[in-house]
Amino acid sequence: MDEIQKQLIAEVADLHTMPDGAYNIRANSELAARNTTANIDIITKEDKSGIDIHIKPGTKNESVHIPVVLSESGIKETVYNDFFIGDDCDVTIVAGCGISNCGTQDSEHDGVHRFYVGKNAKIRYVEKHYGEGDGSGKRILNPVTEVYQEEGSYVDMEMVQIKGVDSTYRVTKAELKADATFIVHERLMTHGEQSATSVYTVELNGDNSSTDVISRSVAKDSSEQIFEASIVGNTVCSGHAECDAIIMGNAHVVAIPKLDANSVDASLIHEAAIGKIAGDQLIKLMTLGLTEEEAEEQIIAGFLR
Repeated sequence: MDEIQKQLIAEVADLHTMPDGAYNIRANSELAARNTTANIDIITKEDKSGIDIHIKPGTKNESVHIPVVLSESGIKETVYNDFFIGDDCDVTIVAGCGISNCGTQDSEHDGVHRFYVGKNAKIRYVEKHYGEGDGSGKRILNPVTEVYQEEGSYVDMEMVQIKGVDSTYRVTKAELKADATFIVHERLMTHGEQSATSVYTVELNGDNSSTDVISRSVAKDSSEQIFEASIVGNTVCSGHAECDAIIMGNAHVVAIPKLDANSVDASLIHEAAIGKIAGDQLIKLMTLGLTEEEAEEQIIAGFLR
């Protein structure tokens, strides 16, 4: 990989050298590096672009890194990655995509990830999106995530997009069996003319299943954000969705909640708050010697932490 690609890998996966454990690194639609372990196997799909990741039952304290980088203008790809996580696992999966576009053509990566999570398995999934480049071509990312959880499983997802992506349309769906838990923390910032849509649908099908979907976002300039959260409770279960957004300039932010209770024992909650930075917060920081712009940046950084 060249220096631009290495920098993109550092941004989206916090990798400065090859990681320990299993990994699959994709650069400009080609395999750049791969490693498997005794417990984690990565297999190239034969019928379409993408990989299958198989994690043996009982695997604990191991990780899988599968970042994607695009450094050439005009690349458009759709990649399908399927994760098969065995029973009683406890693993971390780090994905993400970085695009550097200095040309005139749009560059686009659409990733379709499907997770089949075994009984009592626990996974932490981190997906970061990042864009850069001074070309007129756009940087586009459209991720689709599907999660199918068996009894007693626990999934914690961190979705991050802070800089440089012109357009994104994120769709996340989850289906939970008994005693399963699905957690999402989304952090998002848009600026300029950027647009970002996040659509979450969680079906609580098993007794005592639960979900918590939380989005924190900042919309600057003339950018647009749309957040849709749908929680379906089909049994005794608990679900919570929350959207907190800071709006600045001429930005446009929409929060669309949907709670669908099909059982008298379903407990579902949605919260949403959209507003500008409070004046007293700015004044307090400016009395400490910060400019208004510096004070805004400090507040935003703390809000998205």
